[in-house]
Amino acid sequence: MAIQWYPGHMAKAKRQMIEKIKQIDVVIELVDSRVPMSSRNPLVDEIATGKPRLLLMNKMDMADRRATKAWQNYFEGHGLKVHLVNSQTGQGVSMIPEAVRQLTATRRKKLEDKGFRPHADRALILGIPNVGKSTLINRLAGKKIAKIGDRPGVTTAQQWIKVGKTMELLDTPGILWPKFDDPQVGLRLAATGAIKEELLDFQEIAFFLIKTMLVYYREAFAKRFQLTDLPELDGVDDQNLIIKVFDQIGKKRGCLMSGGMINYDRVSELIIRDFRGQKIGPLTLEWP
Repeated sequence: MAIQWYPGHMAKAKRQMIEKIKQIDVVIELVDSRVPMSSRNPLVDEIATGKPRLLLMNKMDMADRRATKAWQNYFEGHGLKVHLVNSQTGQGVSMIPEAVRQLTATRRKKLEDKGFRPHADRALILGIPNVGKSTLINRLAGKKIAKIGDRPGVTTAQQWIKVGKTMELLDTPGILWPKFDDPQVGLRLAATGAIKEELLDFQEIAFFLIKTMLVYYREAFAKRFQLTDLPELDGVDDQNLIIKVFDQIGKKRGCLMSGGMINYDRVSELIIRDFRGQKIGPLTLEWP
């Protein structure tokens, strides 16, 4: 199943961003620390050409610390200014205005040298759906301005938001892109909640999560579901091996239908909810 979600309001949001980019001094890109590369919208490079960039890795508490550090080093090695944040608790958020001012220092100096008083830094904040953008904006503004929800697609229009006296933020709807060239990207985004659930095949996503757990997080996965016989994937019989894990979880958790058959839909939903709810632990679904 090809995972894709690009409703009309996203296409409209992209057009509006391109129209307003001349008013912007710096672009803030918010990504999910559990899927740092997959949650980077390739359209940002098109929209933000020539603008200073600040990359914020959000949901840092939900991700594997080792992987987060590796990704931070990777992005900084590619010339990006990176900050780790947790929009829910506010960790790292207070540093954002100063990081933006550092990126706009050249602009302000040029204006001051000409005798002009620089205006507040104007930042465009971009991110995929459900990455925590509205929560972050409310933290920065110190009040509830942006709508918040635990599902993608809550923000559907742009608005300017003041952050103290030094910064103004242009909030935008979370946008994806028209086509995922790599199907793994779609699976990672679906697993983390960036795509509307009505469009998803939960069994396919749970299959992907089990496979990832067996490769990177065997101990935490076995502990959460009380599994004693986890298979080693061999690249040949992986599908049957993963189905056996489905069966073990179904029996342990009582996800059964009449006749003792495993209810794979219930098992799949259980695995996805436990992953998103951090019941398995802080996990990252891709590594640099």
